[in-house]
Amino acid sequence: MSDAGPAARDRLLTIGAFARRSRLSVKALRLYDRSGLLRPAHVDPATGYRRYRESQLLRARLILMMRRVGIPLAQVAEIISAPGPEGADLLAAYWADVESRFEVQRELVARLRTSLVSGTSAGSGHDCDVRERDVPGQLVLAEKRALRITELKKWLPDVLGRLAETAGRHGGLDGDLFVIFHGEVNEDSDGPAEACAPVPSSAALPPDLVVRHEDAHREAYVTVTRAQLEFPQILSAYDAVADWIGTVGLAVAGPPREVYPRGIDIAAAAPGDPVCQIAYPVCTAGGQVLATSVRTSYVATGLPPELTTSASQRTSP
Repeated sequence: MSDAGPAARDRLLTIGAFARRSRLSVKALRLYDRSGLLRPAHVDPATGYRRYRESQLLRARLILMMRRVGIPLAQVAEIISAPGPEGADLLAAYWADVESRFEVQRELVARLRTSLVSGTSAGSGHDCDVRERDVPGQLVLAEKRALRITELKKWLPDVLGRLAETAGRHGGLDGDLFVIFHGEVNEDSDGPAEACAPVPSSAALPPDLVVRHEDAHREAYVTVTRAQLEFPQILSAYDAVADWIGTVGLAVAGPPREVYPRGIDIAAAAPGDPVCQIAYPVCTAGGQVLATSVRTSYVATGLPPELTTSASQRTSP
């Protein structure tokens, strides 16, 4: 009967033997060593030859399985370094996000196929209620940034919360928060985007803050729900408003914007709750400013009813 303990039975394996048993290539093991994801138990100081403990096979096989389902190395490192239950929760959260993004992509591909077959806009075939309204001139606390779609997801809720808090400390908000997209914001273009918080006066604001005047204008807009707010589905709302503007003989008079009505908590909203409005300033086709007494409503095509969440991943069309 052997009196060897667990440590004695935890044999050292050559890198080749460890690679075969873990089903990871030697090249992958060297990469994971450099990144700190899976370091060898022993490295010969003279030859640099790596050896691994048998007990490291579990970690190696977990890495292999996570890589096979496409989890990036940074997330693999975070998941595998967390205590068991916490790591399981991180994995579940990551995969829920993957499935959400897959649903987004599946809907987008379906609309693209429809567009390719019909030769019409990828968002056509769905109803949305486009309306017009007058917007008075406003003094706004503003912050503009050049950023791509991946950065927008974090910046947007942060900047809107920061501007609202600043306005609240110096006279209060004087209207709904909104974000103007002065250029494309997507994987290849960086806008810029400008977050704006209406304020009653600049007198109480610190001098280092950017305050400007937003001119009065007429705008066409559509309301979107929390379930319609995810990029790229939200583009259908932009397309619907832009198409409607041309259909009724008007013209776009300025960059598009997203308006976030006060009192709405997007994170807590149900999928069918209205959370945001997509708007374009409009004028006559000849460039004339519209009279402010007219009100119109029109059901346009272009907004799928199951577009999804988050005021963060966006582009201006």
